[in-house]
Amino acid sequence: MIAPLQPYPEYKDSGLPWLGRVPAHWQTRRMKFLFKERTQKGFPKEPLLAATQTKGVIRKEDYGLRTVTAMNGLENLKLVEVGDFVISLRSFQGGIEVSYARGIISPAYTVLIPRDGFDPRFFKFYFKASDFINSLTLFVTGIREGQNIDYERLSRAFMPLPPPDEQAAIVRFLDHANGRIERAIRAKRKTIALLNEQKQAIIHRAVTRGLDPSVPLKPSGIPWLGDIPAHWEVLRAKYLFLEVDDRSKEGKETHLAMSQRLGLVPSNMVDSAMRSESYAGAKLCQEGDLVLNRLKAHLGVFALAQQVGVISPDYSVFRKRAEISMQYYESVLRSSACRRELRIRAKGLVEGFWRLYTDDFYDIRLPVPPLDEQGLIMSAITAETTALTTASSNLEREIVLLREYRTRLTADVVTGKLDVRTAAASLPDPEPVESILSVSPDDPDATEDPDLEPEEADA
Repeated sequence: MIAPLQPYPEYKDSGLPWLGRVPAHWQTRRMKFLFKERTQKGFPKEPLLAATQTKGVIRKEDYGLRTVTAMNGLENLKLVEVGDFVISLRSFQGGIEVSYARGIISPAYTVLIPRDGFDPRFFKFYFKASDFINSLTLFVTGIREGQNIDYERLSRAFMPLPPPDEQAAIVRFLDHANGRIERAIRAKRKTIALLNEQKQAIIHRAVTRGLDPSVPLKPSGIPWLGDIPAHWEVLRAKYLFLEVDDRSKEGKETHLAMSQRLGLVPSNMVDSAMRSESYAGAKLCQEGDLVLNRLKAHLGVFALAQQVGVISPDYSVFRKRAEISMQYYESVLRSSACRRELRIRAKGLVEGFWRLYTDDFYDIRLPVPPLDEQGLIMSAITAETTALTTASSNLEREIVLLREYRTRLTADVVTGKLDVRTAAASLPDPEPVESILSVSPDDPDATEDPDLEPEEADA
């Protein structure tokens, strides 16, 4: 049991407005005396790296092949060694990233080598602390959405520097605390996955077999669907949906982005959503439209629009051509069984950039229950899955709170607001935490997107 943490007994003014007071025995040093810049190029055979906001700098292949990079000009990319720190195009949002792999990265990035005389692991935490990230607004330049950090200015800024033994104590304490928090989050994630599996099973049974288990069945002729109630029809999607391409005149509508978990929501709810300064002439959807992310159709990323909004040009908008329940077909198309059909029909050379074109979508055969039965099915699904949805939402909220606690704890420890020396001395050796470096390309809600080069970024 760790004793409650207390502040240090004595403080002094750090001289940094954003930092305030620091422990009286801590030093402050300019960043340029703690790090030197690495500018080595000419290593085209080294693996390509991706700078991610939550996993540090890792190999692109470990990230799940979710980015595409031109293979020419690799000799102009900068070399990065394990333990280097990288200032990327998104560092103003998520801090400076540490590298867990040797490789090459964009020449637009700043690569920093820790100098001798301090524990660089302390700065691994410090550079991701919320107080430091907030201070980066003092060192940005340009008009890009993610304004670039001016390292020439940042290098002259003062950084807090505890004594070496205290740096080690801080690292030990935060490693232990983060390990416990990460294991708690993983346990909740596993529970959410089990709840979602149960929910998907309920939905699949209802949308493919109906509500009455005693009705006679017939072969649907659709491999992913199997047998269906004998009174149901089967029709191609082109007889049920019509693609529309309305455009916004002034672009003043809410910008919407797609999330498999959240649906089609305002883009400020999806951290990784790309944004533009103007949406005049952008694709438009209306409330009740069925919107498809063509790049992620094989993951079942369909959603009903809950409001009017402008959307990515890589989204397709469908309205009903026949008398159908759009809520029912949203559930059908998002089901795990239908995803296999969508994956087969999606086209592309690189996984993660497969597209489902309209003609291929139109060719998919779907079950067609009577209209009133479609409504009854959706009512039954809502009744059976409400408790599961509530439980998942509560767990998601708990995860958010754990992450907020971790963020605040890290900031308070690395800026000297809490003294962890005694607590760290009593801790056991840290337990290994399962690697989180690999992100599946089938995770459409992953928000730890790498900082894409402009020519790599998808709309």
